Amino acid sequence: MTTIALHTAPDHLVITAATLEAGMAWVEQSLGVSMAPRIGGQHARLGTHNALLSLGEGFYLEVIAIDPEAAIPARPRWFGMDQLTASAAPRLAHWVARTSDIAAAVAASPIAPGRIEPMSRGTLDWLITIAPDGALACEGVMPSLIQWLSQPHPASALPERGCRLQQLILTHPDMHKLRAAWQAIGLNDERIVLLEGKEAHLRAVVSTPQGERVLG
Repeated sequence: MTTIALHTAPDHLVITAATLEAGMAWVEQSLGVSMAPRIGGQHARLGTHNALLSLGEGFYLEVIAIDPEAAIPARPRWFGMDQLTASAAPRLAHWVARTSDIAAAVAASPIAPGRIEPMSRGTLDWLITIAPDGALACEGVMPSLIQWLSQPHPASALPERGCRLQQLILTHPDMHKLRAAWQAIGLNDERIVLLEGKEAHLRAVVSTPQGERVLG
């Protein structure tokens, strides 16, 4: 039997916020670039909406918040958003990695990244892993997995702001288990730095026209 090698790569950062406006303002202040005009949309099935910022070819930043105009979903929202309070500060909560075969990647991973679910927004169609309870695997350090079914990649439609991910620095007490999971799904990117620490933490170093900035 022939084994197909999996290929998984960083796809986007996830900034959660109590409101989309607060999240966009935080990103703009942190990076010194504008997110206007907003590019994004609604996820009606999950009751959220988003705004996107290019971080280079094939990679972007997503600000996501509960959509106040959407119906309350009959299921937990993704990215742990049901746990956000009205006073919750925007933060880098999670990241998503794209894979060439999401079913094989989920089966191969020793850390469950969630259940594979189909999603769509406008002309975009994709498969993504979502935990049944909406929680983030390993407090957000283990990425959700995505397989884009539509082309081109969403980052190609975003305005160029001169921002690039330099490093995604991830800290977690179970570093070795995470490293084994990433090896199993074919995730190997020099920008991703995994450290051992007492608590889970995510920090992104981004080059901007104003110099290096940090999101955390």
